[in-house]
This record gives sequence, C-alpha cells and structure tokens, in this order.
Amino acid sequence: MTLVLASTSPRRYQILSLLNLPFLMVPPDNLEEVSEKRPPEQEALHQAKRKAASLAARFPEAVLVGSDTLISLDGVTIGKPKDHDDAHHILRRLRGRSHEVMTAVAVLNGRKTFEAVETARVRMRDFTDSELEAYVATGDPLDKAGAYSIQGVGHGLVAGFDGDYLAVVGLPLRAVADGLRQLGVEVTLDLDRLYHERNFLNWNSFA
Repeated sequence: MTLVLASTSPRRYQILSLLNLPFLMVPPDNLEEVSEKRPPEQEALHQAKRKAASLAARFPEAVLVGSDTLISLDGVTIGKPKDHDDAHHILRRLRGRSHEVMTAVAVLNGRKTFEAVETARVRMRDFTDSELEAYVATGDPLDKAGAYSIQGVGHGLVAGFDGDYLAVVGLPLRAVADGLRQLGVEVTLDLDRLYHERNFLNWNSFA
C-alpha cells in the first residue's frame, strides 16, 4: 500500500518521517485561498481534505494524508502572510497575546476517511519592533501560518505553548497515526516514547 503526503512542506515531511514508514510527498492540486466564511477549525479541515482528495485520481490505491494549519485570534482566521508587510501586520497583532493554532488532518483512501483537528494555544512574547524587523528580514515568516515558526528562527518570539507541539509545527503525529491505523496501515512506533525522547515539550526541540 502506497502512502502519499499531499504537501510541499519540509516540516510535514520531516514529522511524517518519524513514523519510519515509506511514503511519497506530492504537491496537492487545485489549492484555494483561505476563506473566513467558515470558522477556523472548519476551514483548516476543509483545506486538509481538499489537499488529500486532490491526489485521489492520480493515486487511486494509495492512502492519502492532507494537513492544514491556521491561526485563530479572537475567532478571526489567520493564514500565511501574503508578503513582508502582511507578516509585519500579523505579528504585531499576535505580539504579547495568546492565540490558537489549529492543525487539521485528513487521511483517506477510496473507501474510508479519517478527520481530526488538533488545537494548541501559543503565547507570544511582547517582542520589540527591532526583534520583529530582524525576524521578518530572514524571510522565515512567509510560508508559515501566523507568520512565525515555533521550531525555527521564530521560536524567539514565543513565550510558551499548551498542547501538541507537532501540531503547532504543522502535523499532529498522534492524529496521523490514529488515522493510518483506522485505514489499515500498521504503525508500530511508540509515540509516547518518541515524544519523551525528542522532548517535544520544548518548543526549540525540532529546530
């Protein structure tokens, strides 16, 4: 059975690799802009399902995994910044406040579909304008929901978090493993041990 990750994200590739299962990473087709018409949790799941389903015709016998991450601040959906100016705007809104990170997972084949949304809460530091400018200048925010990466250069803007660290990075591994098992893919990895050994309670542990 072929396993396909519908993504172009090196972070999601790295996380899924932790399961020690062979898989392909293939860019999803027909992506659409994030909509604010749906609540953030529903929108993240909608996007995750679209990513996985977009490859169903090309890989009819495969198990397909799609995922999408969105930020919710006061119930307002925040996706990836459009440009450097938008990244500045987003980070100023997040500065010194807490927000929710919602990462949805869709695992499907021709017969079954598994869906899950993992929500974590992230607290941002009251970082200075110079810190903000220096971070945006790295270019790191441009492909990140909420315009920051908790696992990379952006971890310096983060005060702490509550929830699944890997969901904040971009792929909640426990949810993916549950979905794969339900669709008949054997997952033998001890995830509790993995989380402990990799210290996934430390937001710089996956850098």
